[in-house]
Amino acid sequence: IEALFTIDEETGMTGAMGLEGGVLNGEILLNLDTEEDNELGVGCAGGLDITATKTYIPNETQSEFSGYKISVKGLKGGHSGMDIHLGLGNANKLMNRILYALKDISLLAEINGGGLRNAIPRESEAIIATNNTSVLEEEFYAIAKNIIDEFDPLEKELEIELEECPTPEKVLSKEDQLALIRAIYTTHNGVFRMSPDIEDLVETSNNIARVEVKDGAIKILCLTRSSVESGKMNLANNISSGFELAGFSVKLSGSYPGWKPNPNSPILKVLENTYEDLFSSKPNILACHAGLECGILGTNYPEMDMISFGPTIKGAHSPDERASISSVQKFWKYIQEILKNIPVKN
Repeated sequence: IEALFTIDEETGMTGAMGLEGGVLNGEILLNLDTEEDNELGVGCAGGLDITATKTYIPNETQSEFSGYKISVKGLKGGHSGMDIHLGLGNANKLMNRILYALKDISLLAEINGGGLRNAIPRESEAIIATNNTSVLEEEFYAIAKNIIDEFDPLEKELEIELEECPTPEKVLSKEDQLALIRAIYTTHNGVFRMSPDIEDLVETSNNIARVEVKDGAIKILCLTRSSVESGKMNLANNISSGFELAGFSVKLSGSYPGWKPNPNSPILKVLENTYEDLFSSKPNILACHAGLECGILGTNYPEMDMISFGPTIKGAHSPDERASISSVQKFWKYIQEILKNIPVKN
């Protein structure tokens, strides 16, 4: 048995990317990275990071303006691949809707939204300035109610709040503010295309993961996924074009390939039969809309017979992430039996 441990799986897969051909001697790879204990993973999506950046010259805030902080919080968040089809709220998109509704009566100073590239953002904060507080509050509560009503009951913990804060010293120009808001508004978020081959499988998607505006710099990070390489690049070019039209510089990086299913895999048959013998039921065999290292490893080890499985994990990539203890016990029993029945490859 060879044990392969990789680093940086969640934020760039650089460990898997750094593994050269000829290092591993094994012919079968058991990838312990699937989040439902009754599932066998046989394929996955590839991914690509899109980073849009722009600088701006901050303007002095006029003395008659007052400061407000807008908060979007309480969203479920989740995995930006496995959960993207659920229609969950994206804090960066929701914040942008609010800022768009207030664009004629406010000036933007800061945004701090989202976090990890592969997580659906749960929270966002923005600092704005206005010289018309009564109208701003009226417009804010109207758009906030609309959004909360839209996402009920899916996002029952969603909160959208407005509170007074110290007036920001600097704000974006109206031109820069509108360019930013419109660019984010036009950026696709969520499922872009479903697979025509595999029922209920997302083929291509995008997640607006991070929006940061502060001190003369704007940075927006997206993670685009697809099980079809050309589909991945098509959506990436679509998103890049929108940002470039708004004056942003765009960098594509961290591209990794998907993993094409092999229905004739010998190790798949072993895991199927072993699961049925142990648990008296059939496992679900599927490809997932997430980035597994199998796609990367298969580039340098094209003859490797690969499969992915693991214990049940809930709330992946959120503060609520947790593993099922009973599922881990089930998984341990399963993997021991698998190792007793590894097929000999010719």
